[in-house]
Amino acid sequence: MGRRAAAGASRLAAVVLTAVVLTGCGDGGYEPSGPFRPLPEGAPPEVGPPSSSAPVPGDPALPGSGEEGGDPNVVASGLSVPTGLVLLPDGSAIVGERDTGRLVHVFPDRSPARELMTVPGIDTAGDGGLLGLALSPTYLEDGLLYAYVSTATDNRVVRFPLGGTPNPVLTGIPRGERHNGGGLLFGTDGTLFVGTGDAGDPTLGRDLGSLGGKVLQIDVFGRSVGPSPVFSRGHRDVTALCRSPVPDEAGQGTLYATDDATEGADEVDRVVRGTDYGTVAPLIEVPAEESGLGGCAAAGGGIFLGALDGERVHAFALDGAGAVVGDPEEFLGGQYGRLRTVVIDAEGALWITTSNRDGVGTPIEDDDRVLRILPPSAAGASPL
Repeated sequence: MGRRAAAGASRLAAVVLTAVVLTGCGDGGYEPSGPFRPLPEGAPPEVGPPSSSAPVPGDPALPGSGEEGGDPNVVASGLSVPTGLVLLPDGSAIVGERDTGRLVHVFPDRSPARELMTVPGIDTAGDGGLLGLALSPTYLEDGLLYAYVSTATDNRVVRFPLGGTPNPVLTGIPRGERHNGGGLLFGTDGTLFVGTGDAGDPTLGRDLGSLGGKVLQIDVFGRSVGPSPVFSRGHRDVTALCRSPVPDEAGQGTLYATDDATEGADEVDRVVRGTDYGTVAPLIEVPAEESGLGGCAAAGGGIFLGALDGERVHAFALDGAGAVVGDPEEFLGGQYGRLRTVVIDAEGALWITTSNRDGVGTPIEDDDRVLRILPPSAAGASPL
């Protein structure tokens, strides 16, 4: 699992659907349905200033050392399958644990992580649970988090303030033992993109009567943007969405989706409205032994992909049209085990979660961990 050609680093610059949209759709602000506590329980979390720098990838701590001080890349440890991760305006992060539903506050200066709340009602069978997270585009005013969660009967998008009861935004996304999706990302226009899975039934991805195997576009109340919430179809398992500043046809940032799209390989799609990705060649294809794509982050000059089975981060250079150029690079190969979520912050540092306690990996005492590093590539130095 050595690095690809070092030259790659220098080139990296920088339907009628039956969706159930619940009530709470007033014109101004958040109108909850059901039990709801509008304020966090107890005092709000204390937030320190963001760090001014992040380390480049270094040597990991000795297995079982139990000391974050031995590894400058680790900002939090002892978590359980951290999956969703959102960055707060102050530079800290909220991380969601897939199997427990806990939300944990993590700090770039490596202060001890703090438990914030547990999202109720999740079902963790198969690869379900608390999956993607997204911060409201008006978070400073409303304090809302959006989450993609699995229940016993469906996958759904919910929203809530810290300490509040989750209220459904979009329900009825197919639920299965595998391919439950979970990608969440707000667009530059304030609409929400939702990446779903086909729940193990490949026919759902191309079926316009199903929410499965799609990238959906909805507003903050769950209402369709346009005549249908379907933005693209023909996917199998969209676990992560990311956006680069490169403009698309609509003048917004180019949207990318990771997808478990073919047997023996994973792929990344450049997502365009109305496209059937069951018939379109992918932008990037990653061989099985290097894949298990679980996260993506994009900057102006490149895209970074977290690989579970490949136990590394892949980096691909992009040109001005959003196409891949040159040879790919990889880093962190084999150093931290299975790598899932990848998010880029305003300083160009990558926040990366491990997934060694997911029943597939081989955890060490400190797992699971959250890393924060500057990638060995100019692409990561260009913030979104």
